[in-house]
Amino acid sequence: MSLRLRLRENGHAKAPGANPLLTPPSGERAPDRYQTLKQSIHRELIAKLDLALLEELGEGERRAHVERLARRLVSEAEIRLTRGDEERLIAELLHDTFDLGPITPLLLDEEISDILVNTHRQVYVERLGRLELTSVCFRDESHLRHVIDRIISQVGRRIDESTPLVDARLPDGSRVNAIIPPAALDGPILSIRRFRRRALSIDDLLGLGALTSEIAMFVTAAVRARLNLLVTGGTGSGKTTLLNILSRYISDGERIVTIEDSAELMLQQPHVVRLETRPPNVEGRGEITQRDLLRNALRMRPDRIVVGEVRGDEVLDMLQAMNTGHDGSITTLHSNGPRDALYRLENLVLMAGHALPDRAIREQIASALQLIVHVGRLSDGSRRLHSGKEVVGMEGSVITMQELFRFTVTGVGPEGRIRGRFEATGIVPRCFDRFAMAGVPVPHDLFDRGRWSTEVS
Repeated sequence: MSLRLRLRENGHAKAPGANPLLTPPSGERAPDRYQTLKQSIHRELIAKLDLALLEELGEGERRAHVERLARRLVSEAEIRLTRGDEERLIAELLHDTFDLGPITPLLLDEEISDILVNTHRQVYVERLGRLELTSVCFRDESHLRHVIDRIISQVGRRIDESTPLVDARLPDGSRVNAIIPPAALDGPILSIRRFRRRALSIDDLLGLGALTSEIAMFVTAAVRARLNLLVTGGTGSGKTTLLNILSRYISDGERIVTIEDSAELMLQQPHVVRLETRPPNVEGRGEITQRDLLRNALRMRPDRIVVGEVRGDEVLDMLQAMNTGHDGSITTLHSNGPRDALYRLENLVLMAGHALPDRAIREQIASALQLIVHVGRLSDGSRRLHSGKEVVGMEGSVITMQELFRFTVTGVGPEGRIRGRFEATGIVPRCFDRFAMAGVPVPHDLFDRGRWSTEVS
């Protein structure tokens, strides 16, 4: 979206409700006076801007220019403000003009992982694993729609009554979903899954108690030894975060192709090709699905294929790719556990319309996958690697797995913190042979029963 259009959109936009900043006269509410003042200054600000000049400036120079003009208009206003109130007003004017309005400060808070806008009146956030209601709100539905339109226009997508829901992303990779009437009965809904500016590392997970050093050694060795890996878990459990971390252990000498609905993976290797789906246009044409991208990726000479999340008819193509020379591929899947993940993979194949016998589908799954890691979020907001299972083959018509490690809840500590224990099951993984062939040093007795049992809280 051009700067000119963005400024016109916001020319009559009133910023969201705020804490009372002015001393109200008798019978008048302070927030109303504040909003009236800000709306008046914003309207005058847009009227006095030289849009042609701004188009020629860089982003930093634009902000500086608009800030100088806004400060002059505030100083000329009839109502006097304290220094703190003036700085807050200037910041909100800049957020409305250049950024995402009232939710901009929330996007700058590193402790917030989700921003959930439930119509223009109500905004929740998830902070450190817990939901909180904020005092932030939008002026009205139109104000919220302007913010939604600004987000989706940056990635070439649209939202209207004929297509009332859309997935998009912010420039920093944060995942965005928006849905508007008639699909949303009470008004526009906006959900933002934050993307950390600083990507987490395996050491960060160790510090948070999400896994142990033994488990970290094993799962990173599995990536380096080119095992096909499936990361499972529920919404917000940290599947994509773990996928990002594990992808760092792929060799720099490999060609990696990533396939996503909304691009959010941040692979650090020098040879990465990123592909993203595209929804249909107004005429219902031009759609590019994950299956289309996966089929095309096979013609791009990939060493590894990383699928952000498998969720549709691309599942069989992904399994076949894992079985035909693309070892070391990684993907995520929504499920309640490793066994449920196998059921869901089978169901996805059947729902895609593939007329294959059940046993043939299960043989494909058993042959394609070597390791399933399940992650989960506990009631206190903490995330843990709950289970690691190795797929070992078929026994009759059933896919067999063996659990290598698990997390067991042992109680609840102070302030509701969940206590638990990571422990090895005592089963020696068959994939240790793959580690030796790949030259990845892993102790053969890593998972011997009783070698380690780690308490976390």
